[in-house]
Amino acid sequence: MSKFARRSPASRTGTAATGRPGQPKRDTKTATHADLTADKTAALAITPVSRETEARLDRYLDLLREWQAKTNLVAPSTLPHLWTRHVADSLQLLELAPTAKVWVDLGSGGGFPGLVLACALADTEGTTVHLIERNAKKAAFLREALRITSAPGVVHLSEIGDIVDRFAGPVDCVTARALAPLHQLIGFAEPLVRKGAKALFLKGQDVEAELTEATKYWNIVPKLHSSRSGGQGWIVELDHLERRNS
Repeated sequence: MSKFARRSPASRTGTAATGRPGQPKRDTKTATHADLTADKTAALAITPVSRETEARLDRYLDLLREWQAKTNLVAPSTLPHLWTRHVADSLQLLELAPTAKVWVDLGSGGGFPGLVLACALADTEGTTVHLIERNAKKAAFLREALRITSAPGVVHLSEIGDIVDRFAGPVDCVTARALAPLHQLIGFAEPLVRKGAKALFLKGQDVEAELTEATKYWNIVPKLHSSRSGGQGWIVELDHLERRNS
């Protein structure tokens, strides 16, 4: 039995930073319009959004498919399943932090979860999603995605360690997906969590091993939330971090 607190799939969500099994590996060229429509329908059944948010997400994903040809934003095998594999996973974070307005997304890459959150929160007054990305091409994509969706985000072309200490105002949530092992993510997020932010890290089926490793370096009391979007993903929720004495 796990020594870490878990929630059932019905409660909250997660996704794999280390990869999720069970997803069909099909090239986007073979995905029909019906396939893509079914994928979107399935995702929105898990995480419903307003028509305005759906339209913003459509524009974002159209742009992602266009840029994918020249910049590797997501694994090619996931292109036919962008809505269920990436968008639904990202949207479910909102349930864990329903009042959060200021978000910091570490290593945003193709925009999951940060860009999706910005699209979903575009009509919430006072929202800002900070997208930290060190790759110049991906940062350019994120800026263009924010422009065409009118989503409330700011792109920071920077190494994570060079910027997390610089946020002067309050941060409600810090997120990361498919970025680094958990003990490293905790190190990245510690300056923000120390100031009151909640950490929400999307992880995969090896979350138990990552948590065990992380507790060698950090005193943590994690909450685990099982994915509602399929696979064997988890969200690790942390409200307090304390470095262990060496």
